Amino acid sequence: MSEKSEKRFSRRRGNEKPEPADLSEVVLDAGTVDLSPTTASIKVVTESTAIVTTGGAAETDVLANSQAGYSRRDSLRGDVFEQPEPAAMLTADRLIDVTSKNRPAPEAGFRRFFYFLTFKTVNLGDSLRVRERKAVDARIGAVLEGGARFVPVLTRKGGVGKTTVTTLLGMAMALVREDRVIAIDANPDRGTLAERVSKSTRFTVRDVVNRAAAIDGFTDFATMVSRDVTRLHVLASDSDPMLSEAFDEGDYNVVADMAARYYSVVLTDCGTGIVHSVMRPTLQRANGLVIVSGGSVDEARLASETLTWLEANGFGDLVRQAVVALNTATQATNLVKLVEIEAHFKSRVRAVVKIPYDAALAAGSVIKFDQLDKNTKAAARELAALVVEGLAKPN
Repeated sequence: MSEKSEKRFSRRRGNEKPEPADLSEVVLDAGTVDLSPTTASIKVVTESTAIVTTGGAAETDVLANSQAGYSRRDSLRGDVFEQPEPAAMLTADRLIDVTSKNRPAPEAGFRRFFYFLTFKTVNLGDSLRVRERKAVDARIGAVLEGGARFVPVLTRKGGVGKTTVTTLLGMAMALVREDRVIAIDANPDRGTLAERVSKSTRFTVRDVVNRAAAIDGFTDFATMVSRDVTRLHVLASDSDPMLSEAFDEGDYNVVADMAARYYSVVLTDCGTGIVHSVMRPTLQRANGLVIVSGGSVDEARLASETLTWLEANGFGDLVRQAVVALNTATQATNLVKLVEIEAHFKSRVRAVVKIPYDAALAAGSVIKFDQLDKNTKAAARELAALVVEGLAKPN
């Protein structure tokens, strides 16, 4: 028997292990290699970890972190790793110092005095009241991605404070937000929105429609609006009752398209007739909705019927995300259970905000936001925050 035949005979009897021809025949001791024809990736399973490699950038980062064994908790415990830290470990919560020495200086009061008295070594931070105000500011000032957002303010009954609510909402937004806010009076029955701010122009929506082709930039458009000290811009409706009916669907679209070029938030003070031709484009463009209700039985019922009409005409999503402004300064408010009205609307919309009585509003003249009662300002700011939160949600 030849030497080659002897080796073959020994292997057949199990006396000698075969020598591998190359490295591809080496058996992995640490795990198994899954080469299933139905799987596009190579899966390596070991005793301590399982890693899937598919070539994606995100999975590559996860793979690197997994191999290194890093975690934020381990780093806090002071564990030492054999490999260098990956870039993913440089997180904001790890690097930014939020201790008292790096807090902003207290805004006012004893806390600010004490901060400078101790030569900026002791920072007690803002009071709870200031922190709450800043939290509301952050909600109102939230960044809105994309184009202009349209918010109609409407109801089926006049005299419930719809124009007043539009003005308060616009002022509360404009005071805080860094972008532009405009309120358009689309009331076909001669609205009074422009009379709630200091009027600085005689132009109206009709002038915007007639001069649309000649408006070449924001400077041209700004000459046609009144500007309040809060930075709210107001575009007035037609003052001539004979012309007001001529403001139709096409005219509103011209004005709305123009406003969308230069403003991030467009509030529309709607008329009482929800079947008017202007109402259709107003609702079709709407990204949010504010319904105004008074505190009497018939005012609450008509506001609720407005919601029903909207649901029946394909605007159910708007209704569910709407905010109801409950004006408690209307007649007979003291005779009804406002808590019951509030509970009713909460079952139909996202939120309800009560607008308290304010003598400065009841006068029906120019509204000066800084002179309003603190409760009125708080209600307007909460309404603005809720509206912006709805606008910030993806459609």
